[in-house]
Amino acid sequence: MITKPQVTKTQATDLKVKMFRGFSDSSRLSILNVLRDGPKKVNEIVEATGLTQSNVSNHLSCLRCCDLVVRQQQGRFVYYQLSDARIVKLLDLADELLADVALGVDSCTRYDVKDSDQTV
Repeated sequence: MITKPQVTKTQATDLKVKMFRGFSDSSRLSILNVLRDGPKKVNEIVEATGLTQSNVSNHLSCLRCCDLVVRQQQGRFVYYQLSDARIVKLLDLADELLADVALGVDSCTRYDVKDSDQTV
């Protein structure tokens, strides 16, 4: 039996903050949203998001490093997909919640979308 390491509440909070950084960048979130529909090749992600190939590749690398996305080689093609079906559930729940709180989020002056976008 594999046992999971014990983490303190502070460590757990820090890990959640770090995980949500994967979702907080507009480019990474666009990629995750595209992958909701299933595995895609880089060129399909580029086409769906409007991002450059280089940008998509950099963000996919970040998402893979955090275990949010996995890649699978099929012949000469590489497909990327979400690493866990619960990511779709999380994105769906965010959509549902946002439908109810969008006005408050939009009018919030404490943080801005520009503040959360970071380079990889």
